[in-house]
Amino acid sequence: MKIEYRRLTEKEITTFIGMRIQQLREEGAKEEINLVPALREYYMRHMADGTFVSWLAWDGENIIGTSGMSFVEKPPYFGCPSGKMGLLSSMYTNPKYRRMGIARKLLSRVINDAREYGCGTIQITASDMGVKLYADFGFVHNGNFMQYKL
Repeated sequence: MKIEYRRLTEKEITTFIGMRIQQLREEGAKEEINLVPALREYYMRHMADGTFVSWLAWDGENIIGTSGMSFVEKPPYFGCPSGKMGLLSSMYTNPKYRRMGIARKLLSRVINDAREYGCGTIQITASDMGVKLYADFGFVHNGNFMQYKL
């Protein structure tokens, strides 16, 4: 088996969205709303303006892994003087292909994109399954992360 890595293009967006929804469900999302239109609009808009990048892992004609990085900017701070941040998302590997280093290779590629974009930091809300990968890669926990739902 030869795994290939390619950037997400508009051609794969429907499959990419399906895998994103599958990932959210695996992580425990129970909401019954149709996210497809909102995800399509988000990815198309942010791919076009360069503030979302993704790498896909392929086995032949099948997409078996995904990654995503959104670029955002906030006022510079000491931990990130550029103010540019990467928000990692859409890290998903087909269950049959897990524990083969695919997620690590995808992660490497989107981190490289964030570095090239000028990001000073990358954040992720990790699933239980992903914590080991991110910790091994050098991500550290930020115990004060909080969220307020509107």
